[in-house]
Amino acid sequence: MNQSAEYCDVGGMVAPPPCTMVIFGGSGDLTRRKLLPSLYNMAREGFLNEKFAVIGTGSTPLSDDDFRTRLREGVEEMYPGAIDKAVLDRLAASLYYVRGRFTKSEEFPALKKRLEEVGERHGTEGNVLYYLAIPPQSFGDVADNLGKVGLVHDPLQPGPWTRLIIEKPFGDDLESAQELNRRLAAVFHERQIHRIDHYLGKETVQNILLFRFTNGIFEPVWNRRYVDHVQITVAEKLGVEGRGAFYDHAGSLRDVMQNHMFQLLCLVAMEPPNKLEAEAVRSEKVKVLDAIHPMSPAEIDRFTVRGQYGPGTVDGKAVPGYRQEPSVSPTSNIDTFSAVRLEVENWRWAGVPFYLRTGKRLPVRDTEIVVQFRQAPLMLLDGMAARQPPNRLTIHVQPDERITLRFHAKCPGPPVRLAPVQMEFKYSELDGKTRGTGYETLLYDCMMGDRMLFHRADMVESAWRIATPILKQWESQQPKDFPNYPAGTWGPPAAEELIQRDGHRWFGPDDHT
Repeated sequence: MNQSAEYCDVGGMVAPPPCTMVIFGGSGDLTRRKLLPSLYNMAREGFLNEKFAVIGTGSTPLSDDDFRTRLREGVEEMYPGAIDKAVLDRLAASLYYVRGRFTKSEEFPALKKRLEEVGERHGTEGNVLYYLAIPPQSFGDVADNLGKVGLVHDPLQPGPWTRLIIEKPFGDDLESAQELNRRLAAVFHERQIHRIDHYLGKETVQNILLFRFTNGIFEPVWNRRYVDHVQITVAEKLGVEGRGAFYDHAGSLRDVMQNHMFQLLCLVAMEPPNKLEAEAVRSEKVKVLDAIHPMSPAEIDRFTVRGQYGPGTVDGKAVPGYRQEPSVSPTSNIDTFSAVRLEVENWRWAGVPFYLRTGKRLPVRDTEIVVQFRQAPLMLLDGMAARQPPNRLTIHVQPDERITLRFHAKCPGPPVRLAPVQMEFKYSELDGKTRGTGYETLLYDCMMGDRMLFHRADMVESAWRIATPILKQWESQQPKDFPNYPAGTWGPPAAEELIQRDGHRWFGPDDHT
């Protein structure tokens, strides 16, 4: 499907207000690979105010010039040979760095002084966006210290704005998430807190809401009467890639399913909001999570699967098992694969199963949502239709952002024969623009004060209410079969059994070509 770019406009997007962005963890990998290239993209597209500056902080000894070099390295790595040098130079001139361990209150006066100097130099009008690209155990300490030194402006009073972005994980379980929310709320108003999920910045994910509620051909059939089941897959080809110490505590259920995948489920299952505004949309998402009851121990045994990869082959190359990865315990029982069967117990979805699976060292990198519709009620062709796959809609989130719809059509010629055919829309054909990191829209929305694509406190806690009983039971019942799937395969056999019990099978990339 081709679409002329003339039909795509920016919806009245304007440059956000002036501000200084302070990145805690400015010397880290996330800043170099994602945040700084995203700011470059925003500047190139005109979605940064000219009165803008960045202050990176971290324990690594860097000068301002060193920090600017990180910007250039990150942009050149992402866009080799396609860089607007003038834009890059202007952005680099607005970057500064302050060294310090900012979990300690004595480091903050130096940051406050630099913030005042940079704000005056660049005319940022006192507006500040704090981005915590740091380990989650430090979130509360940094928030406390920002409050102690007077670097947080009360949003209920006139004057400049202060906003906070934190990266997942938002706690390790329900109890720790509630404690984190309490600590943040002691310093920041909820309207100032932006819990970021980079999945929600992807164009295909943002499109789910509008795809459902602006197309009259889909919304009438988006319910239990017409939908047989829904599958959500987040497959990663890579292993832990140097994150062994973090991952050996987190695991797949905490790292991916409890946040990214539950958000995708909410977008698929939510009711239409009364208006396209942050609180209306987020309230409907919370209703979906609240309609999923926490599982009993017997339900956890029946409707969840966990796995861990062993040695195997990926792309023809031998790769080690999880327990052989750096910084991973050789007796680790953490899950690198998880699958669950959930039901949203409301009028729209009662009885429709939602199957979610995610894992590392799977055959491909792929994130997709499959909505399979029910078979037609009458078989007009003597059972021929029964041999055809049901109609299904697939939303491909990554790596190739597209939407496909599969249905049946008669083959040409006298014999009456059916064949599956496919309609497809690709984002790459919509406007011809280079796709970004996924952070651009989220950073822009935060600067504009739009919270629709960010997690709210009650949303985080509702997700943990579903995940925490599973995690606790898994931790109390150590698996006896780990590792239970070779690297380069689609997970443990129990994952296939989970969906086959209902007469279904998992769909993969080969089913949509």
